[in-house]
Amino acid sequence: MANATTASPRLTALPPATGRAGLAGTLRSEFTKLRSVRSTYWTIAAVVVVSVGFAAIAGLAIANNIHNNPVNKAGMDTTQASLGAFFELGQLIIAVLGVLVITSEYSTGMIRTSLTAMPRRGTVYAAKLIVFTTVTLVVSLITSFVSFFVGQAAMSGSGVTASLFHSVTIPANGVQNGPPNNVTFSGTIVISPGTVLTAILGTALFVTVVGLIAFGLGSIIRHTAGAITSAIGLMFVIPIILQLLPDTWRWDIVRFFPDAAGRVLSVTVGQHNPHLWSAWPQFGVTLVSAAVLVGVGAYLFRTRDA
Repeated sequence: MANATTASPRLTALPPATGRAGLAGTLRSEFTKLRSVRSTYWTIAAVVVVSVGFAAIAGLAIANNIHNNPVNKAGMDTTQASLGAFFELGQLIIAVLGVLVITSEYSTGMIRTSLTAMPRRGTVYAAKLIVFTTVTLVVSLITSFVSFFVGQAAMSGSGVTASLFHSVTIPANGVQNGPPNNVTFSGTIVISPGTVLTAILGTALFVTVVGLIAFGLGSIIRHTAGAITSAIGLMFVIPIILQLLPDTWRWDIVRFFPDAAGRVLSVTVGQHNPHLWSAWPQFGVTLVSAAVLVGVGAYLFRTRDA
């Protein structure tokens, strides 16, 4: 007697895969990662609060100094005063976020899961870069404009506030003290809206590119503390050490460092430093530095084991 046999049903836990994983899906995945961790929100909040808060404090301090002694308004760069905290401290905070975007997955081992889900390493790296750059640029632009307007509002009535809507004339009899050299002003200074807008946009772009430098260092070093230390050393420590070099050849080195753009981008009052290039060519040096580090990081991300 023949035995009757029946085919056992095929059980599957998941539906069959369809399509091909690409950049669009990886972008959504990386954005989900970025907004799913609290460190992102804390970092962005720190950038906004510190930058806007110090802009308000600086504005109130300047207004009080001018009220006590009107001579203090001579040669006052109020735009730079409003953006100073965002430029100095904001780039440091954004650099930390740029490092964490790439190194946090290595510290937790999550990078192996990410590369298993998307084996195309170049796509993963590009998605991380695009998401981080977009978020950082939006946050930087908002913070830069808000810091400017808050700082100028705190200085209202002082007679030295800058404007995005019309030219402003301020007295310029006196000496502005500060590195690298004292600059003497005479007569009056006319600040145009275009100059102010350049400072606001330039500061936001500079902070964003510093974040990309940190992102590149993070992808090369793959260790959070080491990458953050390297970013701080490159943008803050080495420039201080360079100030100790002889003036005859110090500036030939300084103009090729990525931090030098900050010396000219946010300045709206005073003479241009003759040792540095103008704002946008000097910013190009920072951009090239970021491109090199990000490019080296991309190569190592594709060739090294996770």
